[in-house]
Amino acid sequence: MAEPALKIIDANGAQAVPATATATLDATLPAAGQGRSRRRNLATRHGFEHLCGILRVAGLGFVEPLLRLALGEAARPQLKALWQLLFVPLIAACVFLFLWSQASSRIVTSLGQIPGPAAVWHQAGALWADHRAERAKQAAFYERQAKRNAERLADDPRADVSRVRYTGKPTYIDQILTSLETVFTGFVIASLAAIPMGILCGLSPAFGAAFNPFIQLFKPVSPLAWLPLVTMVVSATYVSEQPMFEKSFINSAITVALCSLWPTLINTSLGVASIDKDLLNVARVLRLGWATRLFKIVLPSSLPLIFTGLRLSLGVGWMVLIAAEMLAQNPGLGKFVWDEFQNGSSESLSRLLVAVFTIGFIGFLLDRVMYTIQTLVSFKGNR
Repeated sequence: MAEPALKIIDANGAQAVPATATATLDATLPAAGQGRSRRRNLATRHGFEHLCGILRVAGLGFVEPLLRLALGEAARPQLKALWQLLFVPLIAACVFLFLWSQASSRIVTSLGQIPGPAAVWHQAGALWADHRAERAKQAAFYERQAKRNAERLADDPRADVSRVRYTGKPTYIDQILTSLETVFTGFVIASLAAIPMGILCGLSPAFGAAFNPFIQLFKPVSPLAWLPLVTMVVSATYVSEQPMFEKSFINSAITVALCSLWPTLINTSLGVASIDKDLLNVARVLRLGWATRLFKIVLPSSLPLIFTGLRLSLGVGWMVLIAAEMLAQNPGLGKFVWDEFQNGSSESLSRLLVAVFTIGFIGFLLDRVMYTIQTLVSFKGNR
């Protein structure tokens, strides 16, 4: 029979807690608090490192040393990183602007003196002002049209009102958007063609050997050679009284696709061919279906190289686009450059340089977007 538990009663008749139990409780509470605090600190540190990784991928790595300084980390390594990531590029940019301004005053062309940084900046502001003025005209046009249609419907509810589309000149911003639409259309067409062909080349050595001569043959072809052929084929096959897309847009997009599909095709083939053979052998042993092997083994294992190819293809497509739009007269940045070259006014050189910097900046942004996606699927964390 179990003995009754010993109870300690104090002077007031209440049950007292043993001193050893009190000491144990007092020691446990701070330890539990320290554990929770440590977990919070680890979670905060993990979130901070994740944020720093995002900043590095986005091209804003110079913000990381500032954040670390704000958190009280050692100043010397952070100042050194800040010097390399922020101040050195700023100094280089200032030197470039100084040399540009000095050299521009000494070079005179048939269109006049080479514009300096101030003149180019002024023309950039003028192009933005033209865009806002054109959008104001468009808004006024649709407002007048809506008012006129409302008056006609008030007089006759059965009246057939017209809704006319505004046909003002495309602004510089409109031409940028047209170029982006064109390059993404060509990029999607190239990706839809290159990725399946790359998978087949990687999985089948015979197919890869058969297709390799065509890759080596067509990969170096210039867009200036593709565009006349594309134009003739599109003119012969794309015949419609009310076309969904302009022929100049289709010509430019197909030319971009033909020139940009090769990096994706080659990298996809290399990624698929580099898959661990043990994985494919296990898939055969388990008798996995073709679709299961493709989506569970082949694509996940080759995604990093596929996105490397996509990143390269998008860069090639953006570079090729300008030449394609010049010849196809697609109303994008290429046509803007060509029109300003043909214009020959005193402002043409400044506007041409605005276009050059715009093309370079958009190309940089497109590359960072693809690099971010590539990093997310590379299974290597932040780089």
